[in-house]
Amino acid sequence: MMMINETLAALVAKAAEGRSRAYIPYSHYAVGAALLDEDGTIYTGCNVENASYGGTICAERTALVKAVSEGARRFTTICVMTENGGSPCGICRQVLYEFNPDMSVILASPSGAIVKIYTLRDLLPDGFGAEKLP
Repeated sequence: MMMINETLAALVAKAAEGRSRAYIPYSHYAVGAALLDEDGTIYTGCNVENASYGGTICAERTALVKAVSEGARRFTTICVMTENGGSPCGICRQVLYEFNPDMSVILASPSGAIVKIYTLRDLLPDGFGAEKLP
């Protein structure tokens, strides 16, 4: 998906904003996400850790849950910002796939540089959605 520079810059800035809010007392690995709805609304998220590690939620799912709770369902792009260009974990890939397997996934560094751009389908080959359930 080709994106105009203003939209890309806004997504990177919002991912940085989300990253600045990360609650990371255990891993010290801050992640921010900015999820773009097809109507142009951007939803942000950060990772929120918990002493019960399984209770931790990733930035990507935080942004998605915020968006869905506001009624959004049609996402085109997510920008994820980490210190080292890390990509969404498997759980986040699957949860995002539910909404749009062709979503663009932009990985950005804290400097604002674009590290890599994928489609979600590239990151989760043979992913599944409702059509594969009985």
